[in-house]
Order: sequence, then structure tokens, then C-alpha cells
Amino acid sequence: MSAPDVDRSIRTATAVEPLGPGRYGATLSEYYTIVGHPNGGYLQCLMANAALAAATAEGAHHLHATAITTSYVVTPVPGAIELTTEVRRVGRGVSFVHVTMSQGGELKIESLVTLGILHEHSNVRYMDATAPELAPLNECRQAVSDEINITHVVDVHLDRSIVDWRSGELSEIGEVRGWLRLNDGADAWDAISLLFACDAMPPATFVLGSSGWVPTLMLTTYVRRVPVGEWLRARQWCVVIADGTVDERCELFDERDELVAWSSQLAMVRFPGGHRGH
Repeated sequence: MSAPDVDRSIRTATAVEPLGPGRYGATLSEYYTIVGHPNGGYLQCLMANAALAAATAEGAHHLHATAITTSYVVTPVPGAIELTTEVRRVGRGVSFVHVTMSQGGELKIESLVTLGILHEHSNVRYMDATAPELAPLNECRQAVSDEINITHVVDVHLDRSIVDWRSGELSEIGEVRGWLRLNDGADAWDAISLLFACDAMPPATFVLGSSGWVPTLMLTTYVRRVPVGEWLRARQWCVVIADGTVDERCELFDERDELVAWSSQLAMVRFPGGHRGH
């Protein structure tokens, strides 16, 4: 693996180093930014890694972050950050850790992380979620942008039915669907990088005509099982847009068409002339 690949690797970009009891250091990578702002799912990976390290230090045997809710108080910038953890409970089946991220002495984001043990195979008793129907990869349109650095570490191929909003096309349905593959030069999807994947699709507001950055206010992600395969199927859609915010959901399925993770987020959104979002 070359040095540039190491720099791009999500494993390297989300690594945390102990600074003292309950304190960890990390560096936010330029590779995982959108118009210069660190991606919200990427930031959750860092919070989860700090939570796992802190819980392990207190005797927890849990291996995975199964749920995380994050409040994005102030947007951090690429560079050094500090993570402070408070283990709320270490239990048999589940542990809970509160994590804050600061930069330059200022609180940036905070998360409550639930830890447990995930498996590749589960006996699903009930599931009301279906993998989206997608066109074959060679018929889908790859989403790449020089301003959106994450498109150079994750391959996003949008279904051919999704309008090309960059050309001025708009849809009446706030939904995007496509294929996702981690392309960081080093890793395959795992339970941690699924947190990134849940926030890696283009905002579904774009097909409705929203403009500019769509900053996340709060993001909750649930990881249900360890994914199998190189590609994920993703469906992301708007539930409601009103008063300048959007409630957006995302579901991810692996090559078995099993639901491996899903997320719900509240984000700020802007539309030209103030229509639809206000």
C-alpha cells in the first residue's frame, strides 16, 4: 500500500490516539470533506472509535458501535482535534459512551454511542425494508466533484432514473438511489465505515432544486450487521422539508440484500428564492 493510499484510508483517517484517561487525539482529513467541511458520517466514525477505545479501557468486550446520535454544534475544520469520553455504562449486552469533539478549545460536536457485538449473519424475524431496485452499475451515472472530496474515496453510482440536477433537471420526488463502494485504496466496508456510508450519498434535496451546502444539525445512525460484499445499495429520501430544514433518511443493503445500516438526519437546506424549503 502506497503512502497516498495510507493517507486516503478511512482506517487511518479515523484513527484515535490516547492522550490521557478518557482523552484521545486525532486529525481530521481533507479527503473526507464536502466543500471544505468534514463529512458528518466521517466524524461519527471518529466518535465511535473513541467510544470503543474508552469502553475497552474500562473492561467492555464490545467490538462495534451499533448506534450513534450526534449533534453538530459547530463545524470543525481539517486538522488536529481532541476527543473526550465519558463511559456511562459497561454492560453484558451493551455499553454507552458520551463523546465530545473539540478543536482549539471549542466544542464542535458531541455524540452518545451505543456499543455491542454485530454479526455477518443474523436470524431476521421481521424486516419492513426492501433493497432498492437499481440499474446495473455500467448503466448508472458516477457522481464525482472536485469540490466534494469524499467522491474520491467512495464511488457513488446513481441509478439512471435519478435526474441530473447539475444540468438543471428537477424531480417531484425527493429521493436518490445508487451503488456505493469504498475506494480509499485500502479497506472494504466494515461496521465502522458504514457510519460514513450512511452520510455519503448526495442530499436528496438536490433533485428538488436545493442549492449549496446542506449542513447536518443532528444525525442518528444504526448499524445492524457486518456487511458482506464490495458494493452497497443505498436509498436516501426526504421525509419532510419545512422552515429551512429537511428530515432525511438513508438505508443501506449489502450484496445479500440485507439491511446493514440506516440513518436519520435533520439538516439545514436552502432553495433559490426561498421556495419549498421555507
